[in-house]
Parts: sequence; structure tokens; C-alpha cells
Amino acid sequence: MTSTRNKTIKVENLDQETLYANVLTDVKDFQSLINKTIHWDSIELLKKIPDNSVDLIVTDPPYNLTKEYAGTKFAASSNEDYENWLELRIPELKRISKDNASVYICCDWKSSIPVYNIMSKYFTIINRITWEREKWRWASANWKNCIEDIYFWVVNNKHYTFNIDEVKIKRKVIAPYKTDDWEAKDWAEEKDWNFRLTMPSNVWTDISIPFWSMPENTTHPTQKPEKLIAKIILASSNRWDIVLDPFLWSWTTSVVAKKLWRKYIWIEKERDYSIIAEHRLKLAESNKSIQWYEDWVFWERNTLQERQSKKWRQNTTLFDCL
Repeated sequence: MTSTRNKTIKVENLDQETLYANVLTDVKDFQSLINKTIHWDSIELLKKIPDNSVDLIVTDPPYNLTKEYAGTKFAASSNEDYENWLELRIPELKRISKDNASVYICCDWKSSIPVYNIMSKYFTIINRITWEREKWRWASANWKNCIEDIYFWVVNNKHYTFNIDEVKIKRKVIAPYKTDDWEAKDWAEEKDWNFRLTMPSNVWTDISIPFWSMPENTTHPTQKPEKLIAKIILASSNRWDIVLDPFLWSWTTSVVAKKLWRKYIWIEKERDYSIIAEHRLKLAESNKSIQWYEDWVFWERNTLQERQSKKWRQNTTLFDCL
């Protein structure tokens, strides 16, 4: 029996025909792609996007693993074959990127080397983010795999967007040091507690994968959290920039782009997934909250009590940040 707290979005529970009517299936020109979910093959559609037209690309290509996506199976292959698969797609990403564009590409430890080999032919690497996606899984003959790599690439390493102030983390101060004049040193005092805005690192340990009691959760096997995508979009794009998701990032990129006032182009090969995408985009019109993102800053975990107290004093709604 399914718990009443289970908020997982399933396509069979949706008005499929109404939602699918909003999905683009006939590409006329580039402008028709903006702010649309496009039910199309990614390679073919990328060829229809003009040169130098996209500000940020966030992509999660199928890892080199045997996995099934809504009935479509992706079979693991050799590193050489996987590189050939990437080679058919990555040059198109370079062609459509603006000179100041960034590309974030997610991969696991097995596909990390092939991804690096191909991407480095077309882009300049800036950093590698390690995301700890802790999840309960058995691992009796090996170390449990709980990390993913997110490579940060740019077209021009002298000219790219990075908004550091948009992605600082608000942490509670454990040791409130003060100057000789008894003023707060690198932190701020509030009525009930103290905090510090800290620079984000390339190790992300504070992002939960979506689970069944979260409204953003779906049936996609490799869904990425909204908070993870929000960090990328806020750091590497500006309002009204065009954000492209050319592969399967489980609908999250377009939803977060909409919440953060970016334009988006989202390509999906599977009909069922495009329906769920439209449902989530519709929900984003009335609910713009993102996990742990409030007052224009990312809060560390275990600060719910402080945030609730602050919102109660201000008579505002928790997570009502946008």
C-alpha cells in the first residue's frame, strides 16, 4: 500500500493528452524552441539550433551502463565505443555555444575518462565537482558508490559567467570570533543566532537525491535534484539567458530554469518523460521553491529551526523565496 506521504509524480496519474499538447513536436525555427519541451531526437534537433546561440548547457548523457529509460535500453559498451557515441554529439554543443558559454556534464566514475577525453577536444576545463549522492544501497564486494562527477567546461576561459555571490552557503557560526574591538569577524549577528556566508567548494555533500516524500520526485531512474541544478544555473548564467538540456536530466533543468527566470530548451526522446516535464513546469508556475534555497542564499542542512523562526517573525511562508 502506498503511503499518503508519497508524492512521486507518475505519468499514469496525469492528464496525458492535455499535457502532451504543450510539447513541441514540429520544429519551425529557433524561436519556437524557447521555453519548450521538445519531443525529438537530440542529435537531429541540435542540428537545427543556430551557431553561437546558447548561454549555458547542462547535460546528463546516459552513463556507460546498462540501464532502461521508459522502455529504451542503453547498453554498456567499451570506452572506445562510448567515446564514439559522445563524438557524435559534443561537437554540436560547441557549435551552438556562445563565446562566453559554460557546459556542465555529469558522469559516473566509469564514464568520467571517456567524457574528459572527448570534451577536452572542444572545451576548456575549469573544475570538477564531486557530488556525494548518498543513498542506501547494498555493496558487499566493493565500496558503495555514492559519488558523481560534474565537469565544468567553458568555451573561452578568459570570458565566462560565474556569479559567486549567487551560490554562497549560509552556515551557522560554531566559533564566533571577534576583533579586538569586539566586532564580529567574518560573520553576522542576528536576533537569535549567528551566521556566516561561505564560498562554495567543488565538493557537494549537502544535496539529497529526490526521494518519495519530496514533491519533485518522479519515476526517472537517474533524476537530479533541483538544488543541484539551481547551483549550476545561478553560478553560470544570468536572468533571461538560454539554458539548454540536450539529453536526459530528468526534466529538472527546465523546471529550475523557469523558477530562476531563465529561458530554456529541453530535448526529450521519450514521450512519457516529456509529459512529466510539462506537469512539473506547470507546477513551477505557482511553486517556485527550491530545497534549502531561501532569501536568495543556500542554507546549510539542519537549520530548519532557525529558518522557521525567522519566517515566523517576518510572517512569511517558509521557502517563499522567489
